[in-house]
Amino acid sequence: MAAAAARRLRQQLGRRGALLTMKGVIAIGYGSGQVIQPTGDQHGLALLLKLMPLHAWGWVWVAAGVVALVSAWLPSRRDWPGYVAVWLVASAWAMASLVSWWPLHESPRGWVISTIFATFGAVCLVAIGWDEPPPGRSEPPRET
Repeated sequence: MAAAAARRLRQQLGRRGALLTMKGVIAIGYGSGQVIQPTGDQHGLALLLKLMPLHAWGWVWVAAGVVALVSAWLPSRRDWPGYVAVWLVASAWAMASLVSWWPLHESPRGWVISTIFATFGAVCLVAIGWDEPPPGRSEPPRET
């Protein structure tokens, strides 16, 4: 019974939905962390903090994660808002960290943080173009 329910869930979500679910959970977790207990090292976020305080950016991350989780259940090709939401917030983090490293020289490891967030966001750009594989056969192929 549980295996059948898991199989139905997997089929309904698909690969795109599964990826969006993971991205959404990560974004909600990261955003919640910024709201509840903000990071101590904020050198790489100076540009973003001029726009909004860190707890507000945490809520932006949470909102992007919620959009991703809701979009995970939408049909393929209609789930694009989830990918875009996560990509946008990750790109803002990546760009702020990159600029804090160079040319501002405020954060000596800004390039590392920028690479992490840029890669996290870039996965969305790759996955948004994926097609779901055709539905699998219910019986294994016959060997001849």
